[in-house]
Amino acid sequence: MKIKLFAAAAAALVSAGAFAQSSVSLYGVADAGVEWVNKAPGNGDSRVALQSGNMSGSRWGLRGTEDLGGGLKGIFNLESGFNIDDGRSAQDNRLFGRAAYVGLQGQWGQLTLGRQTNLLYDFALQYDPMAIASRYSIASQDAAMAGRTDNAVKYTGTFGGLTASALYSTRNDGQEVAGNNKLGREWSAGLNYASGPFAVGAVYDQLNSNTTGLLADVKTQRATVGGTYAFGPAKLYAGYRWAHATGLPVDSARSNLYWLGAGYQATPALTLTGTAYYQNFKTTGAGNPWLFVVSSDYALSKRTDAYLNLAYAKNSSNAALPLGVNGIGDVFTSADGSTNNQMGAVVGIRHKF
Repeated sequence: MKIKLFAAAAAALVSAGAFAQSSVSLYGVADAGVEWVNKAPGNGDSRVALQSGNMSGSRWGLRGTEDLGGGLKGIFNLESGFNIDDGRSAQDNRLFGRAAYVGLQGQWGQLTLGRQTNLLYDFALQYDPMAIASRYSIASQDAAMAGRTDNAVKYTGTFGGLTASALYSTRNDGQEVAGNNKLGREWSAGLNYASGPFAVGAVYDQLNSNTTGLLADVKTQRATVGGTYAFGPAKLYAGYRWAHATGLPVDSARSNLYWLGAGYQATPALTLTGTAYYQNFKTTGAGNPWLFVVSSDYALSKRTDAYLNLAYAKNSSNAALPLGVNGIGDVFTSADGSTNNQMGAVVGIRHKF
């Protein structure tokens, strides 16, 4: 009997030790607000709508780690986006449309495989003053700055103040096709350096067309550089993104996107942000749109905050870039069927768990 009790106690200790070396956590964001816009695409009238995911995309997720010994860890992340206004799945109705990857982590860095944010997303999260807010941010000017990539191998390593990253996707959206290895292929590389109040980063990304037919030979290149400087309660942001698309029928479409902004911690609870984006389309007939955004965010607690965001899209010449959500703007066109300037405002609440 004593031997059996001893064996049971030993087994319990071993199980407890093994459990202590692994962890799985549930997390998420619920974000909803009421938006008003004038000159809305379609009939051009004003529109009031309940919108999901204005500051952050609404989501729930699971992430976990297991200690494999010797400083090596196994990791995974499954993240599902949803629209809180109607309860539907986001990201084209994918179950885990925001993230679905598994990998290893060690002192040498992190290597992951699956559906992941691209390096442009990681860059913009740090250098866009609006941190890629779902409504009114750099993503309204170029949706690729908030991109995700299927079938991706991604590496990130931090060594002192320097972070290096690389990504390769065999097809950025959908299943690979035998005999057409360049279909939807994406690769990118990035460097980021942070020291004290200063940070600077750069990313190069190249994406082949994800469709067959007339657009099969289109290739889009993007290069971006940005920097931040913090002093006291304030932080300054500046950045530039170059984009170039080649291949029939696009021929040679280019655009330059610039932004400048600032964040200010007015009180421990109140954060103010202002930014301006300007895009110069080189495509024949396209104009040069501006987007101005002012944001105020008030922390009601550590997990719940309320926000008010205002935006104004100024379209010159033949530009017609709407305020958008993960916007229509890209290197091909700046048009949505109208040439109106547009104003928008959204007030909402966000809870993180």
